[in-house]
Amino acid sequence: MRTFLISLWLAAASAAWAAEPVFPYGAVYFRKSNPPEQDWARDHKTAAQIGMNTFRHWFMWSAIEVAPGKYDWRDYDRQMDLAAENGIKVVIAEMVTAAPEWMFDKYPHAMFRSSDDSVVRSGMGGSSATGGFPGLCLDNEDVREGAGRFLAAMAEHYRDHPATLGYDLWNEHSANHGGPRGMYCYCEATQAKFREWLQAKYGSIEALGRAWYRYSYSDWAFVHPPRSLGPYPDALDWAEFRIDNAFRLLKWRTELFRRLDKKNKVVAHGVAGTLEALPNANDEWRSAREVETWGFTFVASRKGSEPWKQFHAVDLVRAGSRGKPFWHAEAQAGPLWMQPQVIGRPREDGRIADDKDVRLWNLISMTGGATGILYPRWRPLLDGPLFGAFGAFGMDGSVTPRAEMAGQVARWANANPDLWKSRPVKGELGIVFVPESQIFNYVQQGSTAHYAESARGAYQAFFDSNIQADFVHIDDIAEYPLVYLPYPLMLKEATAKKLTDYVAGGGILVSEGLPAYFGDRGKVGVVQPNYGLDRLFGAKESYVEFTPDLLDKLTLEVRGQRIHGRFFLQEYAASTGKPAGRYDNGGVAAIENKFGKGRTLLIGTHPGAGYFLHHSPGTKALFAGLLDWAGIKQMVRSSDPQVKARLHTAAGGTYLWVVNPTRTPRQAVITLSDRYGPFSKAKDLWQQKTPAATGRAIQAPLDDRNVAVIRLE
Repeated sequence: MRTFLISLWLAAASAAWAAEPVFPYGAVYFRKSNPPEQDWARDHKTAAQIGMNTFRHWFMWSAIEVAPGKYDWRDYDRQMDLAAENGIKVVIAEMVTAAPEWMFDKYPHAMFRSSDDSVVRSGMGGSSATGGFPGLCLDNEDVREGAGRFLAAMAEHYRDHPATLGYDLWNEHSANHGGPRGMYCYCEATQAKFREWLQAKYGSIEALGRAWYRYSYSDWAFVHPPRSLGPYPDALDWAEFRIDNAFRLLKWRTELFRRLDKKNKVVAHGVAGTLEALPNANDEWRSAREVETWGFTFVASRKGSEPWKQFHAVDLVRAGSRGKPFWHAEAQAGPLWMQPQVIGRPREDGRIADDKDVRLWNLISMTGGATGILYPRWRPLLDGPLFGAFGAFGMDGSVTPRAEMAGQVARWANANPDLWKSRPVKGELGIVFVPESQIFNYVQQGSTAHYAESARGAYQAFFDSNIQADFVHIDDIAEYPLVYLPYPLMLKEATAKKLTDYVAGGGILVSEGLPAYFGDRGKVGVVQPNYGLDRLFGAKESYVEFTPDLLDKLTLEVRGQRIHGRFFLQEYAASTGKPAGRYDNGGVAAIENKFGKGRTLLIGTHPGAGYFLHHSPGTKALFAGLLDWAGIKQMVRSSDPQVKARLHTAAGGTYLWVVNPTRTPRQAVITLSDRYGPFSKAKDLWQQKTPAATGRAIQAPLDDRNVAVIRLE
């Protein structure tokens, strides 16, 4: 029998826990083995008193369905009841990626099978010290049906509970695909799904044989996924299938919960990994389309505390969210011990967080547009490899200075509802995300590093000049007057047409080198640039060099700046275009061209990756100068290069967020373009200091590792 009386609670429920908080703020609390049961009531009371309003709990299948059809909800019921008693909303995180122990023996055919035919048995979860991970392959209908019954029972059990806010689906949206040397899953069910996907794409076994250069296929039963990667059509199809298949299972989840619960939210979060982990189904755009609120995990201890890194993660998630609200769903608030990502790094590089780090990391996410913040732990785990990690509170649940700061931010965020009615303005330009470029990098080289470093380096080069470069999907480039295309080695013909149409319609395109060198199915074009892009850029290749081991220190001149390139180089003979840069040997390294109503700049190497490695002043100046070249005015300028500023506008008013990530106080003057203002009043809502606004110049005093949140009028 349920331990709570829903009818009584519904009658007495206050508006505070009947509706979503103004700014959801809290943490993951319960993971079955942690925290200790004797502390639950005290912890909930402490969280509410300090200002937290949202908990997420891991509802692990392996911990609940203790025997076939037998569900043990008792511990989870207690969590929900305590939340309601303390005015805390709960996000129910479904964890069918932790399968019941008995299922591994009942359904051995559904264990994940690697490309070397080894199978994955039940293991412990590093983030929960609980068994059943990584679950069973849901391509097996018998297992998926069992998971569906569990999820349905969970929704029916909690959908009317007054604490329920929503459901978090497919934790961190990283598919269990393994790595290039040990890919998953090769069970018979997944292979059958792959054949279905191929039939839908190619129509006939003969067409597949021609596309894959495997001319002796006589029956679909003889078609199998490749056991190793390479720059071939079968590997490209296998990579795309695995992504599509993961999102098929996400859609299965969303449809199930929406069918069973039409009241509560469907949310999800990833790891802001689209630029490096697309082969494991990290795609901000596709994930965000399926849910009401998207989000991300980012912890400086694993990524590094350089400000651009967190900013780029927030900006990537905001771009994929396409105007939907998004949360920093797992934000760091405590140390990380002994993990491989931290070894050898300075203690200040996110390893041992203090209250000012918590403050800065929270406010950077808000600066980028996040509308909710949760921590991976409310208090640290007491066992497993991640003991002691991430939590704002002490190992015993005591209030630390970090927790006090978290509470201060939580109370402030919920006391300023107008802030969240305004959103970050659109950036001056977009950095284009093209899925097939990254996928080809993966199958060709077994890594996505070239793609990720090119995209991230371009972002960082703009960021270092306080230029807001948004990420933009190839399907949405018409929304920006200027776009930058990183590492475009493989482009599908349809993508080349989108780029051509964009420029013909008046867009301005800056492309890194070798665009569409590899086309559909990974085939090299005999004319370079491929697919008619030679006409778009007004140039043809005269020489090319694939020597990444020799080109890490490549330098060249482009538009009057000495810059760094990397990986590959392409020289050009101009047709309708005109040379805009040269290599040291005199070969043409860059071409400017007019095409239709727009313009292009083609640079024959990868300056984004060059900046990622070298941070040279010339490369930074080239990126900063692209705005003037395109006739675009920079929206926000900072007198201090280390101080970053972002503008938010909309129904809530106009707000200038000014970030000082350094460990010393700063005084910066932020100058806005003539698109905004003039302003005569400025009020700092967070620091409570006294900024001054004179027209479009705002003087902002800043404490160390702090942010001014300035309302402008």
